[in-house]
Amino acid sequence: MIKVLIVDDSAIIRKTLTEQLSKYQDIKIIGTAIDPYFAREKIVEEKPDVIILDLEMPRMDGLSFLSKLMKYYPIPVIVFSSLTNGMNETAIKALELGAVDVLGKNASYSANEETTRKLVRMIRNAANVRFDKKIEFREPEKINVEKNITFSTTHKVIAIGASTGGTIAIEKVITKLPPSIPGIVIVQHMPEGFTASFAKRLNDISKIEVKEAKDGDLIVSGLALIAPGNHHMIVERSGGNYVVRIKDGPPEHFQRPAVDPLFRSVAKNVGKNAVGVLLTGMGADGAKGLLEMKNAGAMTIVQDEKSSIVFGMPKEAIKLGAACEIVSLDKIGNRLIEIFQKEVVS
Repeated sequence: MIKVLIVDDSAIIRKTLTEQLSKYQDIKIIGTAIDPYFAREKIVEEKPDVIILDLEMPRMDGLSFLSKLMKYYPIPVIVFSSLTNGMNETAIKALELGAVDVLGKNASYSANEETTRKLVRMIRNAANVRFDKKIEFREPEKINVEKNITFSTTHKVIAIGASTGGTIAIEKVITKLPPSIPGIVIVQHMPEGFTASFAKRLNDISKIEVKEAKDGDLIVSGLALIAPGNHHMIVERSGGNYVVRIKDGPPEHFQRPAVDPLFRSVAKNVGKNAVGVLLTGMGADGAKGLLEMKNAGAMTIVQDEKSSIVFGMPKEAIKLGAACEIVSLDKIGNRLIEIFQKEVVS
């Protein structure tokens, strides 16, 4: 049984969620709380496996509570709030603070079956997340100076894949990279609408340019392209250049975008001129694709267990023998710089 605590100031929402989620045999609502102060008592008493958290509450807002919770008593949290409708900056901030997932809530939510099913999937996924470390969020410094980047086509490509915990992990990698770094393509498991906000935030705090990818975008040095939510992204060769193609297609590993389609395309079309990086995430997406990249001659890097919020995807890649190197998150950015510095020298 997955023990769930609901934290929401609306009595109607608490009652409806309890009734709807209790219909599932593997979910047990162990309590509800009107605000973070009552929630704190329930957490100590009941030790829930997963928390469903609203953001608009009296006495303490949900983001402040989430930050304190992840710092002192980390538990898998699903943010369910009207403030995260449209997958906006608030949703991105919740993920960066350590939320496992985010779902927008209509103010009039009343036993909406589709929303309930999404919550159930999120609860089941969140129950598998184990926080072996406390998460202390520090607001990254915004790059206020004008970026001095001379874009040029590149024969090298860096491909990055991530899922749960990936917003934090990608930020830590990308913000270390200089404008001279080869072109980067990124898949982060995110719904439609998330990725534009995520890309904008990364662009604000990075030395390189970061944008949500569009079909036909050139892969150039100093630019990171993030796959748009609800679409796969692959890399193709166009003359002497590499471009991204945005595709529909069926989900893989229940995800769209998925990491495997990107990695497979990079293995096929870039081969030994690529570097693959697989970061924290639940499940096995990216593991087989990373192995294809390694077999095609690419350098492959996998985040280590200690620094991963969820070690699922990296672990599966290691089991397959897909990792050339297993590296702590804090060192991956510098490792990428080292790889390409050596190539420039040689």
